[in-house]
Amino acid sequence: MPPDPEHVAETRSWFMKAARDLRAAERDLADAPPLLDHAVFNAQQAAEKSMKGLLTWHNRPFRKTHNLVELGEACAAVEPSLADLLRRAAPLTEYAWRFRYPGEPEEPAREEAEGALRTARELNGALLEQLPADAKP
Repeated sequence: MPPDPEHVAETRSWFMKAARDLRAAERDLADAPPLLDHAVFNAQQAAEKSMKGLLTWHNRPFRKTHNLVELGEACAAVEPSLADLLRRAAPLTEYAWRFRYPGEPEEPAREEAEGALRTARELNGALLEQLPADAKP
């Protein structure tokens, strides 16, 4: 039986949003001068939305959270082979709030931002591989 088209569309929409966040992070890094605080935020958002997309595909509920540890544990429960990568992505959690407000550290180092984007891209790609073709953007 083919998957429900609404379910496929919802899954695809999470990954489409994640792809936009990855693009935004790439542009943030390419800007002159680079917007490093925005780049790490967008990398975190891409990782978060990718995880939520996988959980949506597997009909696993999740609460409204930016916590990649929590989301990663839920994803590892459905795709145990990704547990190591999900653990490596967990530190991106702090970019949901760090660097976002006045009085916080001004911005991350370029290497830190590039590493966050690399991790988010790797995670997004690995999670997309778990989906059937019709659920991918």
